[in-house]
Amino acid sequence: MLIVMDMHAGPAEIEAVCNEIRAHGLIPHEMPGAQRTAIGITGNKGSVEAARFESMRGVMRVIHVTAPYKLVSREFHEDSSIVKVGNVPIGGTGFVVMAGPCAVESVGQIDEVAERIKKAGAHVLRGGAFKPRTSPYSFQGMGLEGLKILAAAREKHGLPIVTEAIDSESLDQVAEYADMVQIGARNMQNFSLLKRAGRCGKPVLLKRGLSATLDELLMAGEYIANEGNPNIVFCERGVRTFADHTRNTLDLSAVPFIQRMSHLPILVDPSHGTGKRNKVPPLSCAAAAVGCDGLIIEVHPHPDAAMSDGPQSVTPDQFDDLMKRVAAITTVVGRHMN
Repeated sequence: MLIVMDMHAGPAEIEAVCNEIRAHGLIPHEMPGAQRTAIGITGNKGSVEAARFESMRGVMRVIHVTAPYKLVSREFHEDSSIVKVGNVPIGGTGFVVMAGPCAVESVGQIDEVAERIKKAGAHVLRGGAFKPRTSPYSFQGMGLEGLKILAAAREKHGLPIVTEAIDSESLDQVAEYADMVQIGARNMQNFSLLKRAGRCGKPVLLKRGLSATLDELLMAGEYIANEGNPNIVFCERGVRTFADHTRNTLDLSAVPFIQRMSHLPILVDPSHGTGKRNKVPPLSCAAAAVGCDGLIIEVHPHPDAAMSDGPQSVTPDQFDDLMKRVAAITTVVGRHMN
């Protein structure tokens, strides 16, 4: 249920409604808007009687929310949300690019990539310190040392950092060092980790699972939001299909669907979405054209020698060209890439 307050309702009237919600054993969620405040209700196991609140002072109307996900739904929050990562806003009319290597390998590698992507116009540095790999014999990441390398690059180059947490222990470390916590595709339905991410105090980048429906992605976001963290950015990164010409099938129809159903931003990952370097630039352009809020792209100075995901990583020179093409498209669709 969503309670929409009158535009002239003051703090006392809003608090009175919140207290009434709590009195019935439910949880209020205040959502200030440009003109009026809305109050969402969660914790109910069935429908809530609207008459309880309709007669209260300052209440304009009560709306029953039909979506199973409430806090992330556009029914609950009509205006599109903007999520800040460091000093970088994601959402609105802006277009954000996160870029960097799949895995942190050395100080020199991260320093070189950070310098090049910033010069090309990227806004956020990405890099994996903890790597969930299919094989236990593959490179698993540098762990805490990798986080320290990313943090040093942030101080030197002025780029906020996003990196993945793979379990509760690594999440605590990631939340300490990073500006944004990534929950990867393999953990999209790790519900205990999602709850922990909801309490970590940092924005969360939530990637779609390898075979997840979009409703399942939205419900995963609801787990995070229900723990008190509204700063969620969804990410389409491709799903498994019968196709074998790419690593995954990038589902760009996810972008308008998420934007219609949710107020939260959505990025596209053409690197994991295709798994092949030559497909990353055209799919980046396609993602920008379909209206996503930004991209997350793997960039490595020497992809053929990369310790993780080399075949899908573009070189810094290829990234320069990609950024010019994407910038031209964002202008056409009414977005701007600062």
